[in-house]
Amino acid sequence: MCKTPSKGADKALSPAQGQALLIGARGTRNEALYVVALHTGLRQGELLGLKWTDVDLEAGKLSVRRSLKVTDNRLACGPTKNTASRRSVPLNRSAVVALKAHKLGQNEERLRLGVLWEDQHLIFPNHVGRPINPSNFYHRQLKVLLKKAALQGQGFTFHSLRHTFATELFRRGKHPKVIQSLLGHSSITQTMDTYSHLMEDIGREAVDGLDESFG
Repeated sequence: MCKTPSKGADKALSPAQGQALLIGARGTRNEALYVVALHTGLRQGELLGLKWTDVDLEAGKLSVRRSLKVTDNRLACGPTKNTASRRSVPLNRSAVVALKAHKLGQNEERLRLGVLWEDQHLIFPNHVGRPINPSNFYHRQLKVLLKKAALQGQGFTFHSLRHTFATELFRRGKHPKVIQSLLGHSSITQTMDTYSHLMEDIGREAVDGLDESFG
């Protein structure tokens, strides 16, 4: 089985590139997957392991309880990467709207397939309700989308969406502990080490602001 390319260390999309990706995904079967990825920072395995019972669309939140893993060429949901990864994540308006539309589409798909649909209550299953194979997803869907959005050949992987989420939060001045919690990192050190390259720009912006205070 082909392997999904390894994660980039800190490759993130720019806001314009993120918008291009979502425009390219518009109307596709898994449009909501990309929306939720960019707006929550969940790992690919966490997203593919999500079930509808993990989501409260009215309250605007989801719970990360498991992760889809590939072991011995088999797909199975298992424990999250670490204890901190078991977390509650808020859903903004964009994510909620996308998930509601996705649920309607999935209900129609389930009715159309009838007994052929193997309902495992997954939010993002394959075409017959089973877990999505990450390798097949990359080669058959993500690569196609990256090309459609003119983002191919730039080193982006699905993990880039998680980095994009975190990078935007840092650039907006959100507290590192909040970002750590949302990402499910086991320690603040991991968060700071991963995104230390953003600290210089944030520090410059903070110091420049003193001009207005002290003249």
